[in-house]
Amino acid sequence: MPPKRHLTARRVRLGAELRKLREAMGMKSKEVAELLGADSVQMSQIESGVAGVSEKRVRRLAAHYACTNEGLIDALAAMATDRTRGWWEEYRGVLPPVFLDTAEVEHHATALREIVITHIPGLLQTPDYARAVYTYMMPGLPESELAPRVEHRMRRRTVIEGDNPTPYETIIHEFALRVRVADRRVAQAQLRRILTQIEDGHATVRVIPTEQDGFAGADASMMHACGPVPQLDTVLRDLPTGTAFIDAEPQLNQLRTLFRKVERASLDPAASLELIHHLSKEL
Repeated sequence: MPPKRHLTARRVRLGAELRKLREAMGMKSKEVAELLGADSVQMSQIESGVAGVSEKRVRRLAAHYACTNEGLIDALAAMATDRTRGWWEEYRGVLPPVFLDTAEVEHHATALREIVITHIPGLLQTPDYARAVYTYMMPGLPESELAPRVEHRMRRRTVIEGDNPTPYETIIHEFALRVRVADRRVAQAQLRRILTQIEDGHATVRVIPTEQDGFAGADASMMHACGPVPQLDTVLRDLPTGTAFIDAEPQLNQLRTLFRKVERASLDPAASLELIHHLSKEL
């Protein structure tokens, strides 16, 4: 298949998974290319996500790599045939690619689990809250760039509010609920928004109370996007160098363990709801 004009997170992930299977068999790309009647350049393009690959070739490669995980094979085949042009593509050339990749990963997730320590999760933010965060973090950003960032963040909410919502669970530190990124009015509206999302069944929220002893997870923020099989999970983490999309199994296992550890430090959903109600009246 011809090279794709735009790299997408999903296409890149498919190529990466095919490369992992090849490397697990100890095979060189040149050997596999000969099997497909291609050359090493084409194999490189497939494994980097630059070129697409057919479902037939995916299944042929999986068989050649002696992969017996039918769930994984079917999931990779589905990725190869996916022609989804999501709403996020409207922002290509308008916003940095990471915005589009984040929305794409969320769209294809079977479940979303998030930890946020210093801010309200993006999927729960109000427009005023999002605008205040972007304005503070990127001072001097012109309205022509600020507005699409806020709009994109609001449209991401369709993943948990749409006709076929993705299960979403988030752990928020009480600190984030108390901080006023703008003013009292914005803070009150933000807490009401969270309460509405909980009551409408769009989100399960757990809160880490400020008095919690032994919590040293200030840098634990992450978005865990569950795949159709565990091997296709993705964790998104904001780093000083930008957003990292993590899919290496050893790292995924470490982050799954971290999520469970943070979860144990949080209140259950009922107690969390009560705390958020209290904070909304306190403001």
